Parts: sequence; C-alpha cells; structure tokens
Amino acid sequence: MSKKSLLEKIASKIADCGKCKLCEGKKKKGVPGKGNSEANVMLIGEAPGHMEEIKGEPFVGAAGKFLDKLLSHSGLSREEVYITNVVKCRPAENRELKSNDVASCGRYLDKEIDIIQPKLIVTLGKHSTAYILSKTGLEFSGITKIHGKLFATSLLGLHVNVFSTFHPAAALYNPKYKEMLQSDFEKLGKIVRGEDFSE
Repeated sequence: MSKKSLLEKIASKIADCGKCKLCEGKKKKGVPGKGNSEANVMLIGEAPGHMEEIKGEPFVGAAGKFLDKLLSHSGLSREEVYITNVVKCRPAENRELKSNDVASCGRYLDKEIDIIQPKLIVTLGKHSTAYILSKTGLEFSGITKIHGKLFATSLLGLHVNVFSTFHPAAALYNPKYKEMLQSDFEKLGKIVRGEDFSE
C-alpha cells in the first residue's frame, strides 16, 4: 500500500475518533496531517484552531498564513513538506493542552511519522517539542533554551534530525517571537540546503 493510501486510512480514523475528552461534544471532524506523502521534512504543531477545525486541515488560520511566510524564508513550500499536529482535535475554547491530551493523540502522530519516515522533523511549540524529544530520550528544558538547534537522534526506529522552534501563533501575540521565528526558519533553510536528507 502506498504512503498516500496509508495516510488516508489514518485520516479516516482521526475523523471518527472518540477516544479522549477532546472529542466530547465534537461537532466537526478531527484534523489529520496534510502535505507531501514523500516529504523529507515534517512540521509538527500543537493542536487545530477554529479555522483548522472548520476546514479539516492544519495551519489554515492566521498562524498558518504566517507559517507560509516562514516557509518562504527557508526556501520551502507546503507542497514539499508534510504538516500535522501532535493533537488532532481542537481543545475547547483553545485551552492549554494537557499531558493526557497529548498522550491520547500521540499514537496518530507516531503512525504519521512511521508512514512518512521524514529525515527532518520541525517541532513548532513546547508541546510538540516535548512529545518528540521524549520519544528520543533527549532532555527538554523549555523551548526558549533549544529553539533554533538541530539534534541528530533516533525516533521510532528512524534516524532523524529534529529542529525545534516556537509555534507561529506565538508571534501573533508577542512581536518578539516574530524575529526569533524568522531567524530560526532562516537557519532551517540553511540546514535543508546544506544537508543531504535524501539518503
């Protein structure tokens, strides 16, 4: 079965999932990842927002528009990457994620990673970074300490590079994160251009 077909199966399961409290009273479907099934670069955000819930796609709201600009800074486009979230349903009133939310949804993200088998994972925000680093055995002491750094590690049996930065939504609420995100994505572009992730 092709990667695209396997991802479609996961998307179907996410749409009908009712296994955690995030699904309670859910009127709209969960939001699976979207993008290039053969991508070498996977971006992992935190959770869907209002627009993502409506459209059923990750990063299509204001933060998504800023992400598109950041990708442009790095020389990448949505057509080249795969974008997903660690949590697949929108938390009520966009509340802060809890550890049990991430634990419940994490199996879907694990399956997406296993199918895509990216060479480079870009974590966006503290929750996705904490989840991914916990899978690698690397210590996570806060996104401000490790943003913009590249880690070569093993994840779910894969040799992978992990690059962490802030969630694009942070820049919408605090201008200081805008410059930091732009700088990190410029670094990301140099990493992608300077390293061969095709092997």
